[in-house]
Amino acid sequence: MSTLLKLFQDSSSLYGSNATFIEDLYEQYLEDPESVDPSWQQQFRQIHRGVDYETPHSPVVERFAKLAKSPAKLAQLQGYTEQSVKKQSAVARLINHYRVRGHQIANNNPLGKTTPAPLDMEPSYYGLTEPDMDTLFDTGSLYGDSRQPLREIIARLKTIYCGSIGSEFMHIVDTKERRWLINRLESPKLTSALSADKKRWLLKLLTSAEGIEHHLQNRFVGQKRFSLEGGEALIPILDELIQCSGSQGAKEIVLGMAHRGRLNVLVNILGKSPASLFDEFAGTFKATPGMNSGDVKYHMGFSSNIESEAGPIHLTLAFNPSHLEIINPVVEGSVRARQDRAGEGAINTVIPVLIHGDAAFAGQGIVMETLNMSQTRGFSTGGTIHIVINNQIGFTTSNPKDARSTLYCTDVASMIQAPVFHVNGDDPEAVIFVTKLAVEYRMTFNRDVVIDLICYRRLGHNEADEPAATQPMMYQTIRKHKTTRKLYAERLLKEGVVSADEALAMEQDYQKQLDAGEIVSRPVIPNPTYSYSSQWQQFLNKHWNQDCHTAVSLDRIRFCNDRMQRLPSNFELHPRVAKVMENRRKMAAGAMPLDWGFAENMAYATLLMENHNIRLTGQDVGRGTFVHRHAVLHNQINHKTYTPLKHLDKNQGRAQIFDSLLSEAGVLGFEYGYSTTTPNTLVIWEAQFGDFANGAQVLIDQFISSGETKWGRLCGLTMLLPHGFEGQGPEHSSARLERYLQLCAEHNIQVCNPTTPSQIFHLLRRQLIRPYRKPLVVMSPKSLLRHKLAVSTLEDLTSGQFEPIIGEQDEVNAKKVTRFVLCSGKVYYDLLEVRRQDDLKHVAIARLEQIYPFPGTLFKAEIAKYPNLKEFVWCQEEPKNQGAWYNSNHHFVDNLPPAIKVTYAGRDASASPAVGSFHVHIEQQKAVVQSALYGTPSGK
Repeated sequence: MSTLLKLFQDSSSLYGSNATFIEDLYEQYLEDPESVDPSWQQQFRQIHRGVDYETPHSPVVERFAKLAKSPAKLAQLQGYTEQSVKKQSAVARLINHYRVRGHQIANNNPLGKTTPAPLDMEPSYYGLTEPDMDTLFDTGSLYGDSRQPLREIIARLKTIYCGSIGSEFMHIVDTKERRWLINRLESPKLTSALSADKKRWLLKLLTSAEGIEHHLQNRFVGQKRFSLEGGEALIPILDELIQCSGSQGAKEIVLGMAHRGRLNVLVNILGKSPASLFDEFAGTFKATPGMNSGDVKYHMGFSSNIESEAGPIHLTLAFNPSHLEIINPVVEGSVRARQDRAGEGAINTVIPVLIHGDAAFAGQGIVMETLNMSQTRGFSTGGTIHIVINNQIGFTTSNPKDARSTLYCTDVASMIQAPVFHVNGDDPEAVIFVTKLAVEYRMTFNRDVVIDLICYRRLGHNEADEPAATQPMMYQTIRKHKTTRKLYAERLLKEGVVSADEALAMEQDYQKQLDAGEIVSRPVIPNPTYSYSSQWQQFLNKHWNQDCHTAVSLDRIRFCNDRMQRLPSNFELHPRVAKVMENRRKMAAGAMPLDWGFAENMAYATLLMENHNIRLTGQDVGRGTFVHRHAVLHNQINHKTYTPLKHLDKNQGRAQIFDSLLSEAGVLGFEYGYSTTTPNTLVIWEAQFGDFANGAQVLIDQFISSGETKWGRLCGLTMLLPHGFEGQGPEHSSARLERYLQLCAEHNIQVCNPTTPSQIFHLLRRQLIRPYRKPLVVMSPKSLLRHKLAVSTLEDLTSGQFEPIIGEQDEVNAKKVTRFVLCSGKVYYDLLEVRRQDDLKHVAIARLEQIYPFPGTLFKAEIAKYPNLKEFVWCQEEPKNQGAWYNSNHHFVDNLPPAIKVTYAGRDASASPAVGSFHVHIEQQKAVVQSALYGTPSGK
């Protein structure tokens, strides 16, 4: 309509600010013809020549150009004067401004509003004065009578947009979504009062939320519980969310939250037995087998089946350490796995719900990463319902200005145009309304939505903390402030919904149930369908060297390669990719040695043909960072892609291969969550360079390496971390092998460094076929992807298995060997070439392909081949304080005869993993090899 405005004349009553009024009317007409006055409907209908759908704007421009030249004609049409049109336009802008900025003056802070109203919320800002207050104006799309006095229009707008709910949604670009929200916020039918029974139930929920905190405080004085007090409305939100989701077809809900209010949610929502919780406080609770270390009670997860009017809803509360928001992508990954398992149409049957703290939601980058994944192909879960427990203080922040740089703690959600409802936690009925609205929005549009529960924290960060030390004024207000439950009980007393005796009886009955250790939530329904243990039972108490057969027949290899060579018609490959595909045809025929890309793709293809599923994500995994994989092919004629692994056979498993967004923590968290939910899918995350996993260290430390010992959660996640020193500098050389080895204990993870194509083939297949589920960390190669010596044969794939140790490959006289060099990774080929060149007959070289769990028995057997061995050398590319030396040399000492000397050959200790100069790198690498093969080890 901008061309229309250019045609307006300065003298027209449609010019300038009045043109906005006409524009708004026309937009309203296009969205809903009945929302505008009948006379305007007639005019727009004439412009459309009776057609109901949108037409080219040129007739509209022409029509209004004529009107612009004849203000008298317009006045005749509508009975307006030029002045009245200006006034009506001002009213239209005021209505719109309430929708845009009404949330800023909403009465939604239980402790009182602290920000002044913006000047442009005043009618006088638009030229509207007191005499206009009783003038009738068109209300446009505002629900109610089509014409109302301005006073009533403003009163209605304040009720809708400035009461207990501040609705922030006009930033949404999609007109359909925006209009949908306007209709539901402004419709009296949708904002009608709750029934008396519903109000009594709401009071009961608040009684429960307050009651468990008082019970724990009195029974376990001084113990940390991270109380929900001040934010008790969270319990009604979750209860309503579960019931509404169930009524709209949801079968599962996965929740993620930090520690505040967690115990309250466990007991009052998920139905955890209070008796069990009390045993945890008393220290008499028996941990689940496998949870060797356990965790504090406010980090623990839980699952149950809760009764709803539409049937049972399976609830899962994810285990979460104290890294607060880090649970966000983990929950999303678990939800995606459940949706994939449920099949087509499951996007609305499994719902993710994330509960945040205000300071954490604004402060932690993982929130942005998770939001950014929400609408991507590989990571979407059909919209997440976010609930922010906004206690307005965060951790120890003494001023909100120190907690964030934004107006609201939820402003990060605007990046994905999520609607945000800032609701007063002391108005439980408003809380119920926004919960219903949030669920309906999520189920309708499959996009994220945020409920900002504005409340407060009655106690300190923990129960022993004194918050008034840093927040004296806030806590003077809080200590005088009645609890949410008390305020609502008084409200219902005035309304005659409950009596004082009934309200008191609710409190007493709840405390009696707690004293008896009875479940106090909605009824919990046994349902073995969702049992975690039933899925994972076969993987319990298994050892890493469990037998499994990973070899594949030659016919199957050739069948898979043939199917992967079949492309759609008119699919033109890039010349380099075409050469790769041609080479793979030769490899399958036995005419060329096998390279890494061929073997890796064959691992995936053969697993899929055995009806297993694979999921591979990371930055540029379709092609491969080092252009070796080419699992996703790109048509050079158009932008279409083709993934051969998805088209092997009609009965194959599911193949998911997605290039991820530029995120490490968010994506790795997602894949961890996915892998803990689907034991029979090979879930792989690949770092662009192994070094980049640094950005996801919290996931590695708190979940991947320790999730089993803390929470009893098994996980088969595979991490491919490109590693190797090729002179590419500090951030492109080391996957920080030492960090993973430092985390190794209790056979919690597997750390491998395969050096041949057949090794990665068998290793990947072993990870899924073997009845053993532990995370697998692979130091994967870069230069070895095309190294002339790092090749395999078809026979290596059709026979054999993954070898934790690969012994000497050349023919040597074992009796003449006095020096045994053990290494891991690509340095092997450097050692091999120099040993062959110099014809060193007294030196044997072996490769440690599985660094942890250390294959002690195999190591001893390899050493035993050399009866005259005098010296054992561990050789590594990494600096001495890095790599495997410090974390593995005790394995060497413990498994070697006492007479054999153990020495180190490698770079000196360094603060940086690698040098920046390629020339210096070459010199260092030569010194490492010389030291290992000839003489005094470096670093002495």
